[in-house]
Amino acid sequence: MALLATGCASKPVSKPSTASDRVDLDRISCNEVVQPEQQVQIEMIDSLMSRDRDHAALAKIEDQPLSTVEHWLRYGQLKAATGQLDNAQAIFEVLVDKCGTGESHHGLGMVLLKEDDVLASLDHLKVARERAPASSQVRNDYGYVLMLVGHYKEAAYELRTAMELANGQGPVRQNLAVAFLLTDDEDGLRWMKREYDFNADELAYAKQLAGHFVR
Repeated sequence: MALLATGCASKPVSKPSTASDRVDLDRISCNEVVQPEQQVQIEMIDSLMSRDRDHAALAKIEDQPLSTVEHWLRYGQLKAATGQLDNAQAIFEVLVDKCGTGESHHGLGMVLLKEDDVLASLDHLKVARERAPASSQVRNDYGYVLMLVGHYKEAAYELRTAMELANGQGPVRQNLAVAFLLTDDEDGLRWMKREYDFNADELAYAKQLAGHFVR
């Protein structure tokens, strides 16, 4: 350990790089045409992301040309997932300015949420919801942030839509249950139990989460 410390101390201190130093923002593309071989690459990256292999997914995407907006969206998501929020924000800001897609607004909104800028996050997620209304993920995240700012009834509407779009799968189950609890919607909870097998353990956990939102 002493040798390691000495070796590190002998190196010159470098100036921290900025997001623009590490990411060539001029290369960002709005091209929506994904070639078959590129689709295979994207699906491999999505598979890694679905298994929480974000660092591996980032390495894979950095090993290929970022020639479509789909590549850049995932690049921004993976920068955020691996804690590089400055990079992620810079990427999504350019994607919003150049491409203006619902997905780019969604990405920027989620980065801003990680940075605790809840109101700015809400603004971008609202735009994302308007431009990608059939995305369960967008509706779920928008509903979640609506709960953070105390708009519980509006959140419940968005989250129920997300629940139906996702066929009852994923984190929206807990989010919607919380929204129903916060709005005293017993009918909604019964609907979840009847249609999506929402169980007692899930309900107990949702009650714990609801307390955090109220505080």
